[in-house]
Amino acid sequence: MKSKIFNVPNTLSLIRVFLAPLVLLFLSLRINTPIFSELPDVSWGDVLAAAVFIVASITDAFDGYIARKYKLVTTLGKFIDPLADKVLVIAAMLALIELGRLPAWIVMVIITREFIVTGLRLVAAAEGVVIAASKGGKLKTCFQIAALIMLILNIPGGMVLMWLAMILTVWSGMDYLIAGSRLITG
Repeated sequence: MKSKIFNVPNTLSLIRVFLAPLVLLFLSLRINTPIFSELPDVSWGDVLAAAVFIVASITDAFDGYIARKYKLVTTLGKFIDPLADKVLVIAAMLALIELGRLPAWIVMVIITREFIVTGLRLVAAAEGVVIAASKGGKLKTCFQIAALIMLILNIPGGMVLMWLAMILTVWSGMDYLIAGSRLITG
């Protein structure tokens, strides 16, 4: 069965790319009306950003599943899905740096890992080898998303979860590097 380029999974990934700027926009809205008395530092912009981020994250959970189940895997999907994930997460992180809720060095560690793993995957692809997402990589993504939602909503404990996400990020990155070391060393 030949897949169309603009199928449901690819459309979900593209939607994720276009939702990322909305997360940035909503996080920049500093409407000073507190929403919940328990969370006085949460604005309407934060809630809207969290809602968009959650919807976008849900599309990530479904696009790959649908693509595999209905045999809709395409070259575009292999490209746009991981790109959309990175665009969404990095957009949220950059806004959180600006709001003073996330240290830039943590974001740099996470982005560096993403570049390393992406580079490794490019080298592998050139050699005809596919490096699938590992369980550690998927766990890292879950922790990052949960931490980012907590930080967007300024929920206490968000930084603790982000620290765990960063540790998983480094660990899964090392796992990819060790597994792909033969490709790098030739």
